[in-house]
Amino acid sequence: MEITLPMSNGGDYVVNPSKIVALGLNYLEHIKESQSVDVQNFTEEIPTEPILFPKTPNVLIGPGEPIILPAFLGEYGFTNCRTDHEAELAIIIKDRVKNLSADTAMNHILGFTCFNDISQRNLQKGDKSGWYRGKSLDTFGPIGPVIVTPEDIGDPQNLKIECRLNGQVVQSSNTRQMIFKIPEILTFISKNFTLEAGDIIITGTPSGVGPLQDGDVIEVEIENIGILTNPVKAE
Repeated sequence: MEITLPMSNGGDYVVNPSKIVALGLNYLEHIKESQSVDVQNFTEEIPTEPILFPKTPNVLIGPGEPIILPAFLGEYGFTNCRTDHEAELAIIIKDRVKNLSADTAMNHILGFTCFNDISQRNLQKGDKSGWYRGKSLDTFGPIGPVIVTPEDIGDPQNLKIECRLNGQVVQSSNTRQMIFKIPEILTFISKNFTLEAGDIIITGTPSGVGPLQDGDVIEVEIENIGILTNPVKAE
């Protein structure tokens, strides 16, 4: 799925990653939500290295496009069918890299943007294969509204991050609260996988995640980037 977004330094960029690598449990306050989120491998234990999982490129939608709650979920008869919002800072990789070092990792970032890591909790909890399916349903990756270059972002490790559901603040934190900082994240991921130009890394969500319903409007706002807004619709 290709999404065209404006760049802060002019022009447009076609977002078309070979992969999306996501971090789980990268904010301490979100870890403390483990009991209410209630999915497998989500505990109050603080990770000793970044926890990685994939989102597939079919999740990508742009600003204003609807997040679709799939009709097939009704076939399961879940007592509480829960699909959550997760506000996150996204990093887009500039070039093909492997085995980055922490002191040079930031040189390989094309830009930063907002991301909403939509997560289907029942599938996350029940699928024996883990989080794969619950994180990668169609439309489960809103991104935008603009890609801000490293030169324009300021300090990416000190940005206010907020999520609003129907105008009410539900998540509010700062990227300085990340357990694993951006150079460490890039170093760890590139040790495991070759990163290609255009790949997306999403850096984890703060506390306050919660369910979405048909008719909701969800906003992710990150300081120096802007507001990513998407409606929610039942299929």
